Amino acid sequence: MTNVRTGLYALTMVAALGTVPALRASTSSATQEAKPPKEPAKTVAIDIDNFKFGIVSLAVAPGTTVTWTNRDDVPHTVVSVTKVFKSPALDTGEHFSYTFMDAGTFDYYCSVHPRMTGTIVVK
Repeated sequence: MTNVRTGLYALTMVAALGTVPALRASTSSATQEAKPPKEPAKTVAIDIDNFKFGIVSLAVAPGTTVTWTNRDDVPHTVVSVTKVFKSPALDTGEHFSYTFMDAGTFDYYCSVHPRMTGTIVVK
């Protein structure tokens, strides 16, 4: 009988503290199948400043979005050598984004200043 009283006392204390719903919730969720967390979309920022791309060579996974932002005082572009992507002329503070879905190597340059070059490797 002592065990029954102790058990009832413990249950009364748990109910008084308001934790029974929490126990019920955790018990019911234990029967559900756990799902892996969804991968957030990956983004990478590349600044254009002082007549160069801030990151010259970059390796990314498919699905990654790269955003170039012009921090320079003159216009720049971001153009892939194979014409996969091409930005308009970007004035100071403007940006251009491209999402890389396919594996491969993507060389790019500024069409206004062709000595400015960079590479994105998607793997």
